[in-house]
Amino acid sequence: MAERLYLYDTTLRDGQQTQGVQFSTKDKVQIAQALDTLGIDYIEGGWPGANPTDSAFFDASPQTRAQITAFGMTKRSGRSAENDDVLAAVMNAGTGSVCLVGKAHVFHVDEALGIPRDENVENIRASMAHITGSGREALFDAEHFFDGYLADPDYALSTLKASLDAGARWVVLCDTNGGTVPDEIRRIVGEVIAAGVPGEKLAIHTHNDTEMAVAGSLAAVEAGARQIQGTLNGLGERCGNANLTSLIPTLLLKEPYASAFDIGVSVEALKGLTRVSRMLDDILNRVPMRQAPYVGASAFAHKAGLHASAILKNPATYEHVDPGVVGNARIIPMSNQAGQSNLRRRLSDAGIEVAPGDPALTRILDRVKERETEGYSYDTAQASFELLARDELGQMPKLFHVDRYRVTVERRQNARGQQITVSEAVVVVTVDGEKKLSVSESYDETGCDRGPVNALSHALAKDLGRYSAPLEDMHLVDFKVRITQGGTEAVTRVIIDSEDGEGHRWSTVGVSPNIVDASFEALLDAIRWKLIHDSSNVTPLRAVET
Repeated sequence: MAERLYLYDTTLRDGQQTQGVQFSTKDKVQIAQALDTLGIDYIEGGWPGANPTDSAFFDASPQTRAQITAFGMTKRSGRSAENDDVLAAVMNAGTGSVCLVGKAHVFHVDEALGIPRDENVENIRASMAHITGSGREALFDAEHFFDGYLADPDYALSTLKASLDAGARWVVLCDTNGGTVPDEIRRIVGEVIAAGVPGEKLAIHTHNDTEMAVAGSLAAVEAGARQIQGTLNGLGERCGNANLTSLIPTLLLKEPYASAFDIGVSVEALKGLTRVSRMLDDILNRVPMRQAPYVGASAFAHKAGLHASAILKNPATYEHVDPGVVGNARIIPMSNQAGQSNLRRRLSDAGIEVAPGDPALTRILDRVKERETEGYSYDTAQASFELLARDELGQMPKLFHVDRYRVTVERRQNARGQQITVSEAVVVVTVDGEKKLSVSESYDETGCDRGPVNALSHALAKDLGRYSAPLEDMHLVDFKVRITQGGTEAVTRVIIDSEDGEGHRWSTVGVSPNIVDASFEALLDAIRWKLIHDSSNVTPLRAVET
């Protein structure tokens, strides 16, 4: 029988410590529900009473199979657990489990708290007893445990044993500063178990300051810990926490973990991992990291011709898992290094079958090489490459024609005397033989100007006749600019990443000496790709995430 290994997510609390990250209550509920679909056992919702958003989250009482957990700190000296108002706010959240942080390192007891060491241990014991006495599950978060163990192992262990004696379900060993290497974590966890702390009550909580949080977590499990804490996409203060989007598939798919443990995540649920990862980035308005293991857009990208040729024969030659099991997709990028193996595979992924030796393959490769000398890059702009190939093969449908466009940016004073900028775009298109003129200004929900490219996007999609409806769920998620030549003959390359309501992402490229014109070219490609793949007015083709 596989042994149960529990997953504890702290994205909503520890992940919110990430610089620049601030969740709304609505965001937190959405993330909690997404985590629940994966099969997470515990979802730490935040610190009730510490801020209005966290308190509102617990008031919302999201319905999950996972155990929603409130976080706080052990009672303060000079008052009882029953009369500590900070602890009371945590208890009043009404969750079935409560996790309290306390000091496990003599340095912090002496310097930060400034209280006798025995008093700190008693505060921990009394706090745990208060939680368990109310019929709730208690977790003791042993802050700075590994550093504390190295400084004074007996004292660090005494904080754990006081918690367990008071009825705590879990004691959490925290590598708070993120500097403990995996071998040391493995050794210390083993020694903790040997000292009488049951492995089935041990949890591991690592930070990523040495890029080893995932490895340290796995080392703790190998030594006997049976709960892993982490965050989606590795969010967390400084360098982040152990990344659950890496840990979950590793535990479920890789040996010896896959056979040894049941982590509560089904193979079917794992297919939603990439979607959940990208949903979080979308909420935070962050660009997903392309090189992220398992879920990144480049995690299963094969650029070299030799690799692509082997992938055609057997994907296992250069892939450690099937990308589909985590909801990701294989990508064969196109560049001037590409051979016919890359090309045919990439075309096949786009639903275009071309026989080996077809002269069109040579024409497409020549065109890619020619365009890349002009500054284009199809390595990352897969959607633009597909449109180029379809055009060369005579498979590019006639959609609409842009007759002209104009964009202006005006800086002026508003009625309140404030300096503002206003971007306005005018686009004239011909659709089904009819000319249409659209005008759009660019504002966000606060009334701030979003810039000329946003104005162009809105104006272009505003009135495309029968093509407008499929574009309603499309939005731009990233905009990258690079100058490919310097001096007065500078050429600008713009890469635009777009996304639709189903989570499909695609990238397009535009090149011009004029940054707005390059942006408009990339925008046109993004819309055309969307229409080809999504519109009922065009022959439907299989969408490919890029």
